Amino acid sequence: MTGNPLVKGTLNYPGVGSTERGAAPAGFTGVLEEVRLGTGMDVYRRVAQGILAWELHRRAGLRVRADSPTAAPGARVVSGFGAGPFRLNAPCEVVWVHQPAPDGVPQSAGFGYGTLPGHPARGEESFEVEINEAGEVLLRIRAFSKPGNWFYAAGGLVTRAAQRYVTSRYIEGARTLAAEGTPP
Repeated sequence: MTGNPLVKGTLNYPGVGSTERGAAPAGFTGVLEEVRLGTGMDVYRRVAQGILAWELHRRAGLRVRADSPTAAPGARVVSGFGAGPFRLNAPCEVVWVHQPAPDGVPQSAGFGYGTLPGHPARGEESFEVEINEAGEVLLRIRAFSKPGNWFYAAGGLVTRAAQRYVTSRYIEGARTLAAEGTPP
């Protein structure tokens, strides 16, 4: 990374790396979304590249500023939506990465990142694409979180609805990545 970090601070939650293992720490709300994106190694590779190069986030409608062109352990990223003074920024640090293997199935690729000070939540989220032995390509988004401050805690249902909305945008972004290069 650079000598002048994109965002300062340290990860602010327990259970760093838990999205890689699948279990949320006690007291955190867990989310797991899995969707089928298609079949074949070409689809898998397109989606894997899109996840690792922040393209999934861009296609979800987020503005992305990262100190690395691809997800790498320790890389910092600030994603956000909205405009001007109404922009909500979410600073994170990548805590684990799986790179695609040259060949063979099953395999998976993706990363998990955790929240830094200034994020509206505390917790971790991961984005992973998998190709199974049958050649099916699946997207898995796993997260655990709790509100980062009293304002977001007071949001309750609205805050959870916003998280579901952003997750649906990630899924739609993955579907567009999967469909590229596919004949109509």
